[in-house]
Formats: sequence, structure tokens, C-alpha cells
Amino acid sequence: MVKLNKIYTRTGDDGTTGLVDGSRCAKHAARMEAIGAVDEANSAIGLAVVAPMAEPHRALLLRVQNDLFDLGADLATPAACADEDFAPSDMVLRIVPGQTAAIEQAIDGFTAALAPLTSFILPGGTEAAARVHVARAAVRRAERTMTALAAQAPVNPAALGYINRLSDLLFVMARALNGNGAGDILWTPGANR
Repeated sequence: MVKLNKIYTRTGDDGTTGLVDGSRCAKHAARMEAIGAVDEANSAIGLAVVAPMAEPHRALLLRVQNDLFDLGADLATPAACADEDFAPSDMVLRIVPGQTAAIEQAIDGFTAALAPLTSFILPGGTEAAARVHVARAAVRRAERTMTALAAQAPVNPAALGYINRLSDLLFVMARALNGNGAGDILWTPGANR
């Protein structure tokens, strides 16, 4: 259980921050860039949650927000704290394949009801869809920072799969929020030449 009695500790005044294993790393390190990008994506989803939308969509986004906290904890736990296969334990929180499978199931559900795409779409439509598109772009940035971290240090493969699938979920959810694609704004290549 997390217990926060004090918000400021002054331990980060030297430009470092603590990780789950007790080690410290620079606040500008690739690991912290990834954790920060995941936090920004979570905040963007939080902004989408307050837009007018059906309760099942809101509930799914709230579930994703919880998963993103799990993802942050996973990233804040260097591989040395876990088995080589990134198995979760009582002491180490990891993203697991079941979390990605749940997203894939939601993607399949949305996709079954969507009108086929005949063009790329512009981010927008309803307020809820536009906010979900902003969250999708933030998730894509989080994925880029996570893959940059993975080029330097071991990253849970399930975490990489989760973040990749999450942007797909947000794309199809935005289309669902646009009347199952009927309200999508289509890109017209070269329209303003």
C-alpha cells in the first residue's frame, strides 16, 4: 500500500530521483523520460475521461489509467530487481500479458462496429474523440521514450507490447466516439495546394 505523508522530501534537489530498488538516477535519464512520458499520457487520458462519453468508454479509460500507473512502477523498477523474464512478484509490479490481451479484446470490440477507413483521418470530431486523439499522440510519445530506454537498458517486453497496443486502442476508441467512424474527419491529400 502506498502511503504519502509528505509531498516534498528535498532528496531530488540534486537532480536525481529514487527508483523502486532504492537506487537513484538523474531526472533527465532515459528511464525518467519514459516514466514522465507515461505520466503525461495518463494525464491526457484523464482529460479525455471528463469529456462527455458513454460509461463503458469512460470505465475502459479509467482501467487504462490504472494500468499506466502499473507501467510507471514497472519502468521505475530496474531489471536487476526482477527475474530475467520480468516476472512480477509480491515485491515487484510488472505489466503482464493479460493487460495487453484485455486491450486487444477492446480493440476487436470497437473494430467490429467501425465503418471501414477509406482515408487517413484527422484528429478531431467530437470533443471526446479529439481528447482521445490527444491521448493517443501522448501514448505514441511514451512508446518512443520507452523504446529509447530499451536501447540502453532491459525493459519488460510486456510493457512495450502494452504501450504499443494502447495507442491502437485509443485510435479505434476515438473513431467509436465519432459515431463509429461516421463523424471522422477525412484527410484530403494536397487539398490546400
